[in-house]
Amino acid sequence: MAREQKRAIVIGGGITGLAAAYRLKREAKNRDISLEITLLEASDRVGGVIHTEHRDGFIIEHGPDAFISTKPWAKALCEELGIADKLIGTNPKVRRSFVLRKGKLLPVPEGFYMMAPGAFGPFLKSPIFSWRGKFRIALDLFISRRSDIDDESVADFVRRRLGTEAFERIAQPMIGGIYTSDAENLSLKATFPRFLEMEREHGSIIKALLVQKRKATQTSRGTSGARYSLFLSFADGMQTLVDTLAEKLAGCIRLCSYVNGIEKKEDEGGWRVCLDDGEMLETDLICIALPAPQTSRILTNVSPPLAKKLAAIPYTSSATVNIAFRQVDIQHPLNGMGFVVPITEQLNLIGCSFSSVKFENRAPTKYVLLRAFVGGNTFEGNANRNTTQIDLESLALKDVSNLLGIKDRPLFSIVSQHSQAMAQYLVGHQKLVSEIGELVKDLPSFALAGNAYHGIGIPDCIHSGERAALTLLDTI
Repeated sequence: MAREQKRAIVIGGGITGLAAAYRLKREAKNRDISLEITLLEASDRVGGVIHTEHRDGFIIEHGPDAFISTKPWAKALCEELGIADKLIGTNPKVRRSFVLRKGKLLPVPEGFYMMAPGAFGPFLKSPIFSWRGKFRIALDLFISRRSDIDDESVADFVRRRLGTEAFERIAQPMIGGIYTSDAENLSLKATFPRFLEMEREHGSIIKALLVQKRKATQTSRGTSGARYSLFLSFADGMQTLVDTLAEKLAGCIRLCSYVNGIEKKEDEGGWRVCLDDGEMLETDLICIALPAPQTSRILTNVSPPLAKKLAAIPYTSSATVNIAFRQVDIQHPLNGMGFVVPITEQLNLIGCSFSSVKFENRAPTKYVLLRAFVGGNTFEGNANRNTTQIDLESLALKDVSNLLGIKDRPLFSIVSQHSQAMAQYLVGHQKLVSEIGELVKDLPSFALAGNAYHGIGIPDCIHSGERAALTLLDTI
């Protein structure tokens, strides 16, 4: 006899929700399960922060412009979707970045990885650190490894092993830039567990990097060059991934569908999803792929303890300003991928990517495309003062122009604001997520997915969505 058809609803049409819905569809077919899938998205487009715009020969990313290949899930999905041939790597001719120090853009020493040197020559020659700071960083070779296993902030870890200069002048802007976060409260276990492994295995971050350099076969230029080679994008922009998934899910996606809440069907099992227009949808399986605050709101009446735990995961907002110039109007040679800005420099920027240098064909010949980033505490403060897009544009343009020697106005600039988009993995995050996981077990045929739990990058989000889909299918 034919198996009874089941229904599944995914709430949230960002990359996590798209991956979850696609995996539900693909795996249900593999398991010979008849499954009707609906993906509900509150806005008028899917993709969330991933959004590519083509304008006058420029390829403009409103959100992330790449993903890292060391986490396999994004690349594996691209291969499965048949779009791996559209992937491109970063420019092999330019494998370095800059950090701002006393108003000057200084190259990050070759072999330097996030917080510590993997090669002594370039590090010792670098003007980023004082000789006293260099000596303190080198003491990492002799400092005993930590024996306890309590969570520790990124800031505390870097200061403990490498000193204050290492933290303030390079680790904070690099790590804070990735998470749009205050590294003083950021959990090392939840964000960069590899550094803990380095300390445990080698007793020193520097020793671990030196061993890694000796083993490296990807490039002859050491850790720094290898790191840049790990980033992938698409020839036509990151929208390629979103559009392909949306095409595979044709007929399953409902846009402009805002979810007010969900209810358990106590007698017959399953769930009801309540939309803001009064419509009620019934489903056997449900996956919520939204930021934690939105998920908390939806679950308030279903599980107050779970909603409270989810509400405890904070988020920050950010803004990206894409700016186009003629190449002749920029004095800086743009001989790198971009730069990061330490908090101590007291600028509006947290960093800037040289998009048309980082990836080929992002701008027409003789033109340049830059991506300036405003985020974290600076952005939140500006947002609280009702900063407009014009204000954000002028703030970013002022700093970029001063640092890169730009006198003329840009051809155009585009501001993309992402409100409450970045989950903050504070000290104790893993414990909180574990408690959330235990509460989720009490909800039948239910799963959570997204950037709030086990990673904020595109590969992490894809993995989260796929894992949620497989968990739901295992309940049938």
